[in-house]
Amino acid sequence: MTALEASGTGNAPVVGAQAPATGSDPVTPATTRPRRDRRKWLEIAIFVGPALLIFLAFVVFPMVMAARYSFYKWDSRQPFELAEFIGFDNYTRALVGGTDPETKDIFWKAYAQPFWNAVGNNAQIIALSMLVQLPIAMVVALVLNRKFPGRSAVRLVIFAPYVLAEVTAGLMWMMLLDPRGPVTEMVQGLGLPVPGQGWLEDPQWGFWTFFFIVSWKYIGLAIILFLAGLSGVSPELQEAASIDGASWWQVQWRINIPLIGPTVRVWAFLSIIGSIQLFDMAWILNRGGSTDQYATIATLMVDTGTQRNDGGYASALAIIMFVISMVAALLYMGFVMRRDTADSKGA
Repeated sequence: MTALEASGTGNAPVVGAQAPATGSDPVTPATTRPRRDRRKWLEIAIFVGPALLIFLAFVVFPMVMAARYSFYKWDSRQPFELAEFIGFDNYTRALVGGTDPETKDIFWKAYAQPFWNAVGNNAQIIALSMLVQLPIAMVVALVLNRKFPGRSAVRLVIFAPYVLAEVTAGLMWMMLLDPRGPVTEMVQGLGLPVPGQGWLEDPQWGFWTFFFIVSWKYIGLAIILFLAGLSGVSPELQEAASIDGASWWQVQWRINIPLIGPTVRVWAFLSIIGSIQLFDMAWILNRGGSTDQYATIATLMVDTGTQRNDGGYASALAIIMFVISMVAALLYMGFVMRRDTADSKGA
């Protein structure tokens, strides 16, 4: 036994020795967490609050008021207090011409027929956008993706109509398509027939002329979006395909077009929603036509509310257009863009 053990101090702790460290980080006071939470919510309120207030004031509140007005028969020239509650009559008039057998034929011609004509025009614009605008925009984007002198200037010219104000573009085309305008004179000079009632008013030519103007106005957005998608395609993939003997068109069809699929689907989504809510150009070009050749749901809604002063029915049309847009968006997001959203979550 050693002297240290005999003294009984062998197992005693050494004076001044430090206890083993329990952690390198200092202990955070409990009061700092509520402060951090308050700071986080303060930052959210400062940055999100103004946008949320604007959204509530200019989107949610008008939509709620429109839903309320849609249940009334209301002459918009008079105070709303004089309106008469009629329930869902405005909706049934738009969809089926009402429920009263005695007035159903009259209401069908006055309400349902113009509504379904506008819905048909919106549907035609959506279908033609996919069948006409999409392939043209894709081909132009593929060509402009190649390097050649003046490529930037050509891109600017193609995109310029999209940034042009709708009022300016509409008035310009009204002057160009006037019965005595330059387009009519040019067509007559070539010995081709011209519409007897004018390009925009002829029952056969009116809608197609309107669709041409809409395509000229908005196809630039599709081209720019496709070019942005093509810029993200790896050049090594295209070079490898070219080395393997693939032609330029085969490279586009097998590599570029499949890889910009998400961009194409995003444009299609924007085009569908924009076609449902299309208003500006159709309204400027004679409010959808004298015989509603190219009237849309939005132009019918505004015409009903401002010209016929039927605020209740116009509000019902606004709610119907909102429901159609929402359903189309949900279906498209659920069935078409589901793969893109799943890939982004997996990444």
